[in-house]
Amino acid sequence: MTPVRVGVFGLLGSGNLGNDGSLEAVLGYLRAEHPQAAVDALCGGPETVAARYGIPATRLHWYRGEYRTASRAGAIVGKGLGKLVDVFRTAAWVRRHDVVIVPGMGVLEATLPLRPWGFPYSLFLLCASGRLLGTRVALVGVGAAAIRERPTRALVRWSARLAAYRSYRDSLSRDAIRAMGVDTARDEVYPDLAFALPTPRSGTPSGPPGTVCVGVMDFHGSNDDRDRAEEIHRRYVEGTTRFVRTLVGEGRPVRLLTGDACDATVVAAILDAVDSPLVTAADAASLTDLMKEMAAADTVVATRYHNLVCALKVGTPTLALGYAAKSDALMDRMGLAVYCHPAREVDADRLLEQFRALEKRSAELRQTLTERNLAAALRLQNQFDALTAALFPGAAHTHAPAYREAP
Repeated sequence: MTPVRVGVFGLLGSGNLGNDGSLEAVLGYLRAEHPQAAVDALCGGPETVAARYGIPATRLHWYRGEYRTASRAGAIVGKGLGKLVDVFRTAAWVRRHDVVIVPGMGVLEATLPLRPWGFPYSLFLLCASGRLLGTRVALVGVGAAAIRERPTRALVRWSARLAAYRSYRDSLSRDAIRAMGVDTARDEVYPDLAFALPTPRSGTPSGPPGTVCVGVMDFHGSNDDRDRAEEIHRRYVEGTTRFVRTLVGEGRPVRLLTGDACDATVVAAILDAVDSPLVTAADAASLTDLMKEMAAADTVVATRYHNLVCALKVGTPTLALGYAAKSDALMDRMGLAVYCHPAREVDADRLLEQFRALEKRSAELRQTLTERNLAAALRLQNQFDALTAALFPGAAHTHAPAYREAP
């Protein structure tokens, strides 16, 4: 029999650990349930994806300067020409597949700065090509949110409509897509795909007792905050730095974590401002690396969504510096709804109060997280079963768990 040809699509291999973690979860599912499938990627960082995950990968954009600001005439022409060329490149890639999976990620939202001619345009090309060429496109466990900018909203709405399968990582996402005029009657909600990743086994803690992991972000607000982006960034960095300085003053070791390559600037700013050997920075290359750091900590305070997912998955009491409703929804689902603090308005004193209250309930919350993680694992197996039924009808496959314990 000819192997099923499966493509994976997205800003993968581009430095965002959450995006790559979602890909890793889907690859784990495919290798466990459909080991004969031929898998390749159309993605942002093909060299990284090919080297790390062992699958062929093609560059998402024809124009190599896609993510650089086009200020000169040549760059503007190149970027415009690239948009036209990508119509044919995307269609040609889609045509070679039976199924294309968009693994998780916030592909239907604009909670961070985003232009319509960037990824929303690429996603629309994918879904339109799939519909025209008869290739099933699946948006699996994706995030969505209300979008005010009309061009971006239109591209997102049509991408969702043209997809053959949709599921979401929270109810807020499904509600947002429904509000955009998409029929979601058959769409389901499951936990974030990263909850299907192997959980690192407990071992000897790598850090000193009392360590607090602080996950930071190069945060400038959302798409609607462009006029005050620098002010939001300054307040976020200052508030987070003051929080770290207070912990260090109390003798607590602090481990700084990131979730994207761009976050390194915030780590550098905090290390420079808090000159202490108690503050160190981790060099995490994957969500598994993040989970190992967080499993060894007493407590986690984090901003990026997938930093929160990792901390909650390993059962460490967690406080969210949330920048979007998805963070609040995740914390609520895992039983920690009261431990959320706005990233746009970091109040170090209030943050410390919440942190101390969290630590007082540490043992109780660890038990809660153990129970919620078991439920999440069962729901995600349901997600993978539903995906098989929708995308691989009649295909013979080995039914095995899509997630296993990590060494």
